[in-house]
Amino acid sequence: MSDTDRLADEVERISAVSGAVIGFGFLHMESGIRLIVNEEVPFPMASTYKIAIAARLLKRIDEKSLSLDELVEILQDDLSPGGGIIKAHISFPGLFLSIHNLISLAMTISDNTASDKILELAGGPDAVNDFLMQVGCRDMRIDRSTKKMITDVYGVTDRLPNQRWSHQVLLENDLTRMTGDPPEDSANKFLNDPRDSTTPKSMVILLEKLQSGSLLSVETTAALLKIMEQCASGNQRLRGLLPPGVAVIHKTGTIPKVCLNDVGMLHLPDGGYVIVAVFVRARTAEDFIGIEASETIIAQIARSAYDFAVYAC
Repeated sequence: MSDTDRLADEVERISAVSGAVIGFGFLHMESGIRLIVNEEVPFPMASTYKIAIAARLLKRIDEKSLSLDELVEILQDDLSPGGGIIKAHISFPGLFLSIHNLISLAMTISDNTASDKILELAGGPDAVNDFLMQVGCRDMRIDRSTKKMITDVYGVTDRLPNQRWSHQVLLENDLTRMTGDPPEDSANKFLNDPRDSTTPKSMVILLEKLQSGSLLSVETTAALLKIMEQCASGNQRLRGLLPPGVAVIHKTGTIPKVCLNDVGMLHLPDGGYVIVAVFVRARTAEDFIGIEASETIIAQIARSAYDFAVYAC
Protein backbone atom coordinates (compact mmCIF):
# COMPACT_ATOMS: atom_id res chain seq x y z
CA MET A 1 0.00 0.00 0.00
CA SER A 2 1.39 3.42 -0.99
CA ASP A 3 1.52 6.39 1.35
CA THR A 4 -1.18 8.18 -0.66
CA ASP A 5 -3.38 5.07 -0.31
CA ARG A 6 -2.98 5.29 3.45
CA LEU A 7 -3.99 8.96 3.42
CA ALA A 8 -7.00 8.16 1.21
CA ASP A 9 -7.98 5.34 3.55
CA GLU A 10 -7.82 7.70 6.53
CA VAL A 11 -10.15 10.15 4.80
CA GLU A 12 -12.51 7.34 3.84
CA ARG A 13 -12.48 6.02 7.42
CA ILE A 14 -13.36 9.44 8.83
CA SER A 15 -16.11 9.79 6.25
CA ALA A 16 -17.60 6.39 7.06
CA VAL A 17 -17.60 7.02 10.80
CA SER A 18 -19.05 10.52 10.49
CA GLY A 19 -21.97 9.73 8.20
CA ALA A 20 -21.21 12.84 6.12
CA VAL A 21 -20.05 13.01 2.51
CA ILE A 22 -16.47 14.25 2.41
CA GLY A 23 -14.59 15.74 -0.50
CA PHE A 24 -10.83 16.03 -0.16
CA GLY A 25 -8.13 17.50 -2.31
CA PHE A 26 -4.38 17.38 -1.62
CA LEU A 27 -1.43 18.62 -3.63
CA HIS A 28 2.17 18.89 -2.45
CA MET A 29 3.38 21.80 -4.57
CA GLU A 30 7.06 20.89 -4.69
CA SER A 31 6.78 17.15 -5.47
CA GLY A 32 3.52 17.26 -7.39
CA ILE A 33 2.07 14.42 -5.29
CA ARG A 34 -1.69 14.72 -5.60
CA LEU A 35 -4.66 12.95 -4.05
CA ILE A 36 -8.35 13.61 -4.62
CA VAL A 37 -11.15 11.78 -2.78
CA ASN A 38 -14.60 11.99 -4.38
CA GLU A 39 -12.94 13.97 -7.14
CA GLU A 40 -15.97 14.06 -9.45
CA VAL A 41 -18.63 14.66 -6.77
CA PRO A 42 -20.03 18.22 -6.72
CA PHE A 43 -20.00 19.92 -3.32
CA PRO A 44 -21.75 23.19 -2.39
CA MET A 45 -18.98 25.78 -2.12
CA ALA A 46 -20.73 28.23 0.22
CA SER A 47 -18.33 31.14 0.80
CA THR A 48 -15.30 29.31 -0.58
CA TYR A 49 -16.66 30.40 -3.97
CA LYS A 50 -15.42 33.90 -3.14
CA ILE A 51 -11.89 32.79 -4.09
CA ALA A 52 -12.98 32.35 -7.71
CA ILE A 53 -14.88 35.65 -7.69
CA ALA A 54 -11.91 37.55 -6.24
CA ALA A 55 -9.54 35.93 -8.75
CA ARG A 56 -11.71 36.95 -11.70
CA LEU A 57 -11.92 40.54 -10.39
CA LEU A 58 -8.15 40.65 -9.91
CA LYS A 59 -7.74 39.41 -13.48
CA ARG A 60 -9.70 42.49 -14.59
CA ILE A 61 -7.24 44.57 -12.58
CA ASP A 62 -4.34 42.82 -14.33
CA GLU A 63 -6.01 43.77 -17.62
CA LYS A 64 -6.16 47.42 -16.47
CA SER A 65 -9.97 47.49 -16.63
CA LEU A 66 -10.05 48.48 -12.94
CA SER A 67 -7.57 49.30 -10.19
CA LEU A 68 -7.24 48.09 -6.61
CA ASP A 69 -7.51 51.62 -5.20
CA GLU A 70 -10.59 52.52 -7.27
CA LEU A 71 -13.46 53.65 -5.02
CA VAL A 72 -16.85 51.97 -5.32
CA GLU A 73 -20.10 53.34 -3.87
CA ILE A 74 -22.13 51.00 -1.67
CA LEU A 75 -25.83 51.83 -1.89
CA GLN A 76 -28.48 50.81 0.62
CA ASP A 77 -29.93 48.40 -1.94
CA ASP A 78 -26.50 46.70 -2.12
CA LEU A 79 -26.64 45.53 1.50
CA SER A 80 -26.80 41.74 1.66
CA PRO A 81 -28.22 39.49 4.40
CA GLY A 82 -25.97 37.21 6.37
CA GLY A 83 -22.53 37.97 7.76
CA GLY A 84 -20.49 41.13 7.46
CA ILE A 85 -19.78 44.47 9.05
CA ILE A 86 -21.13 46.63 6.21
CA LYS A 87 -24.74 45.54 6.65
CA ALA A 88 -24.38 45.42 10.43
CA HIS A 89 -22.90 48.89 10.94
CA ILE A 90 -23.57 51.09 7.89
CA SER A 91 -27.19 52.22 8.16
CA PHE A 92 -27.16 55.35 6.03
CA PRO A 93 -26.13 56.30 2.47
CA GLY A 94 -22.67 57.70 1.87
CA LEU A 95 -20.20 54.81 1.79
CA PHE A 96 -17.35 54.33 -0.67
CA LEU A 97 -14.81 51.51 -0.40
CA SER A 98 -11.80 50.69 -2.52
CA ILE A 99 -11.85 47.46 -4.51
CA HIS A 100 -8.91 46.32 -2.37
CA ASN A 101 -10.99 46.81 0.78
CA LEU A 102 -14.00 45.05 -0.75
CA ILE A 103 -11.92 41.98 -1.63
CA SER A 104 -10.37 42.00 1.83
CA LEU A 105 -13.75 42.17 3.60
CA ALA A 106 -15.21 39.43 1.39
CA MET A 107 -12.27 37.11 2.01
CA THR A 108 -11.22 37.77 5.62
CA ILE A 109 -14.58 38.08 7.38
CA SER A 110 -16.78 36.76 4.53
CA ASP A 111 -18.73 40.02 4.31
CA ASN A 112 -21.63 39.23 1.99
CA THR A 113 -22.25 42.80 0.86
CA ALA A 114 -18.60 43.05 -0.18
CA SER A 115 -18.79 39.65 -1.85
CA ASP A 116 -21.82 40.56 -3.94
CA LYS A 117 -20.18 43.82 -4.93
CA ILE A 118 -16.99 42.12 -6.11
CA LEU A 119 -19.12 39.61 -8.07
CA GLU A 120 -20.75 42.57 -9.83
CA LEU A 121 -17.36 44.19 -10.48
CA ALA A 122 -15.97 40.88 -11.77
CA GLY A 123 -18.63 40.97 -14.49
CA GLY A 124 -21.21 38.67 -12.90
CA PRO A 125 -21.46 34.87 -12.80
CA ASP A 126 -21.05 34.36 -16.55
CA ALA A 127 -17.76 36.26 -16.60
CA VAL A 128 -16.45 34.30 -13.62
CA ASN A 129 -17.47 31.00 -15.21
CA ASP A 130 -15.76 31.90 -18.49
CA PHE A 131 -12.61 32.68 -16.50
CA LEU A 132 -12.83 29.36 -14.65
CA MET A 133 -13.20 27.41 -17.89
CA GLN A 134 -10.16 29.18 -19.34
CA VAL A 135 -7.98 28.17 -16.36
CA GLY A 136 -9.14 24.55 -16.35
CA CYS A 137 -11.68 24.54 -13.50
CA ARG A 138 -14.33 22.85 -15.59
CA ASP A 139 -16.39 21.51 -12.68
CA MET A 140 -16.60 24.74 -10.69
CA ARG A 141 -19.54 27.05 -11.28
CA ILE A 142 -20.70 30.40 -9.93
CA ASP A 143 -24.42 31.04 -10.32
CA ARG A 144 -25.80 33.31 -7.60
CA SER A 145 -25.03 36.24 -5.37
CA THR A 146 -24.81 35.46 -1.67
CA LYS A 147 -28.10 37.35 -1.32
CA LYS A 148 -29.90 34.79 -3.45
CA MET A 149 -27.95 31.84 -2.06
CA ILE A 150 -29.11 32.73 1.46
CA THR A 151 -32.73 33.36 0.54
CA ASP A 152 -32.75 30.09 -1.44
CA VAL A 153 -31.43 27.99 1.45
CA TYR A 154 -34.00 29.56 3.81
CA GLY A 155 -36.77 29.10 1.27
CA VAL A 156 -37.92 32.72 1.01
CA THR A 157 -36.74 33.69 -2.48
CA ASP A 158 -40.21 33.29 -4.00
CA ARG A 159 -41.67 35.63 -1.38
CA LEU A 160 -39.47 38.55 -2.38
CA PRO A 161 -41.17 41.38 -4.31
CA ASN A 162 -39.92 42.06 -7.82
CA GLN A 163 -37.18 39.44 -7.33
CA ARG A 164 -35.07 41.87 -5.28
CA TRP A 165 -32.73 40.47 -2.65
CA SER A 166 -31.26 43.41 -0.72
CA HIS A 167 -31.25 43.50 3.07
CA GLN A 168 -33.46 46.61 2.94
CA VAL A 169 -36.12 44.78 0.93
CA LEU A 170 -35.99 41.91 3.43
CA LEU A 171 -36.51 44.40 6.28
CA GLU A 172 -39.46 46.01 4.54
CA ASN A 173 -41.13 42.63 4.01
CA ASP A 174 -40.36 41.08 7.41
CA LEU A 175 -38.11 38.43 5.90
CA THR A 176 -34.98 39.00 7.98
CA ARG A 177 -35.41 36.05 10.35
CA MET A 178 -32.74 34.01 8.57
CA THR A 179 -30.68 32.95 11.55
CA GLY A 180 -29.97 29.51 12.92
CA ASP A 181 -30.79 26.43 10.89
CA PRO A 182 -32.83 26.80 7.70
CA PRO A 183 -36.00 24.72 7.21
CA GLU A 184 -35.15 21.14 6.29
CA ASP A 185 -37.23 21.17 3.11
CA SER A 186 -35.45 24.18 1.63
CA ALA A 187 -32.05 22.91 2.86
CA ASN A 188 -32.67 19.58 1.11
CA LYS A 189 -33.63 21.40 -2.07
CA PHE A 190 -30.38 23.35 -1.79
CA LEU A 191 -28.38 20.14 -1.31
CA ASN A 192 -29.76 18.79 -4.58
CA ASP A 193 -29.11 22.03 -6.48
CA PRO A 194 -25.96 21.90 -8.68
CA ARG A 195 -25.52 25.66 -8.66
CA ASP A 196 -22.49 27.24 -6.92
CA SER A 197 -20.75 23.89 -6.55
CA THR A 198 -17.32 22.46 -7.27
CA THR A 199 -15.56 19.14 -7.34
CA PRO A 200 -12.52 18.81 -5.07
CA LYS A 201 -10.47 18.37 -8.24
CA SER A 202 -11.42 21.77 -9.63
CA MET A 203 -10.83 23.55 -6.32
CA VAL A 204 -7.31 22.09 -6.14
CA ILE A 205 -6.65 23.25 -9.71
CA LEU A 206 -7.73 26.80 -8.84
CA LEU A 207 -5.59 26.91 -5.69
CA GLU A 208 -2.62 25.35 -7.50
CA LYS A 209 -2.72 27.99 -10.23
CA LEU A 210 -3.07 30.75 -7.65
CA GLN A 211 -0.17 29.52 -5.48
CA SER A 212 2.08 28.87 -8.48
CA GLY A 213 1.53 32.36 -9.88
CA SER A 214 0.04 31.15 -13.16
CA LEU A 215 -3.46 32.48 -12.45
CA LEU A 216 -2.74 36.18 -11.96
CA SER A 217 0.12 38.67 -12.13
CA VAL A 218 2.82 38.73 -9.48
CA GLU A 219 1.23 41.79 -7.86
CA THR A 220 -2.37 40.57 -7.71
CA THR A 221 -1.29 37.05 -6.70
CA ALA A 222 0.58 38.51 -3.73
CA ALA A 223 -2.39 40.70 -2.83
CA LEU A 224 -4.86 37.81 -2.78
CA LEU A 225 -2.57 35.41 -0.91
CA LYS A 226 -1.87 38.05 1.73
CA ILE A 227 -5.60 38.65 2.19
CA MET A 228 -6.33 34.92 2.45
CA GLU A 229 -3.64 34.52 5.10
CA GLN A 230 -5.63 37.00 7.22
CA CYS A 231 -8.84 34.94 7.08
CA ALA A 232 -10.47 35.44 10.48
CA SER A 233 -12.77 32.40 10.47
CA GLY A 234 -12.16 28.69 10.78
CA ASN A 235 -9.86 28.45 13.80
CA GLN A 236 -11.18 24.94 14.42
CA ARG A 237 -11.02 23.81 10.77
CA LEU A 238 -7.79 23.56 8.73
CA ARG A 239 -5.90 25.29 11.54
CA GLY A 240 -7.56 23.34 14.34
CA LEU A 241 -4.98 20.59 14.98
CA LEU A 242 -1.91 21.94 13.19
CA PRO A 243 1.31 22.67 15.08
CA PRO A 244 1.49 26.21 16.47
CA GLY A 245 2.75 28.80 14.03
CA VAL A 246 1.83 27.03 10.78
CA ALA A 247 0.71 29.68 8.30
CA VAL A 248 -2.63 28.87 6.67
CA ILE A 249 -3.78 30.74 3.55
CA HIS A 250 -7.43 29.82 3.19
CA LYS A 251 -11.14 30.54 2.86
CA THR A 252 -13.98 28.93 4.79
CA GLY A 253 -17.59 28.33 3.84
CA THR A 254 -20.64 27.45 5.92
CA ILE A 255 -24.30 26.78 5.21
CA PRO A 256 -26.16 25.34 8.23
CA LYS A 257 -27.79 21.95 7.59
CA VAL A 258 -25.93 21.76 4.25
CA CYS A 259 -22.12 21.99 4.40
CA LEU A 260 -18.95 23.13 6.12
CA ASN A 261 -15.80 23.74 4.06
CA ASP A 262 -12.26 25.03 4.37
CA VAL A 263 -9.81 25.22 1.48
CA GLY A 264 -6.34 26.67 1.11
CA MET A 265 -2.60 26.21 1.46
CA LEU A 266 -0.53 25.15 4.48
CA HIS A 267 3.03 26.43 4.83
CA LEU A 268 5.47 23.58 5.45
CA PRO A 269 8.60 23.69 7.64
CA ASP A 270 10.88 23.40 4.59
CA GLY A 271 9.36 26.51 3.05
CA GLY A 272 7.08 24.66 0.66
CA TYR A 273 3.31 24.49 0.53
CA VAL A 274 0.63 21.84 0.48
CA ILE A 275 -2.84 22.55 -0.87
CA VAL A 276 -5.63 21.07 1.22
CA ALA A 277 -9.34 21.35 0.40
CA VAL A 278 -11.93 19.70 2.64
CA PHE A 279 -15.67 19.72 1.98
CA VAL A 280 -18.11 18.21 4.49
CA ARG A 281 -21.59 17.82 3.05
CA ALA A 282 -24.76 16.48 4.65
CA ARG A 283 -26.40 13.51 2.97
CA THR A 284 -29.74 15.10 3.84
CA ALA A 285 -30.58 18.09 6.02
CA GLU A 286 -32.15 15.72 8.55
CA ASP A 287 -28.86 13.94 9.19
CA PHE A 288 -26.53 16.97 9.14
CA ILE A 289 -23.84 16.09 11.67
CA GLY A 290 -23.51 19.63 13.05
CA ILE A 291 -20.95 22.41 12.89
CA GLU A 292 -18.69 21.20 15.71
CA ALA A 293 -18.46 17.65 14.37
CA SER A 294 -17.83 18.95 10.84
CA GLU A 295 -15.05 21.22 12.07
CA THR A 296 -13.44 18.29 13.88
CA ILE A 297 -13.46 16.27 10.65
CA ILE A 298 -11.79 19.11 8.73
CA ALA A 299 -9.16 19.54 11.44
CA GLN A 300 -8.38 15.80 11.57
CA ILE A 301 -8.03 15.51 7.81
CA ALA A 302 -5.90 18.67 7.62
CA ARG A 303 -3.52 17.33 10.27
CA SER A 304 -3.24 13.99 8.44
CA ALA A 305 -2.52 15.84 5.21
CA TYR A 306 0.06 18.09 6.88
CA ASP A 307 1.88 15.16 8.49
CA PHE A 308 1.88 13.29 5.18
CA ALA A 309 3.34 16.34 3.40
CA VAL A 310 6.06 16.76 6.03
CA TYR A 311 7.10 13.13 6.44
CA ALA A 312 6.22 11.34 3.19
CA CYS A 313 6.60 13.88 0.37
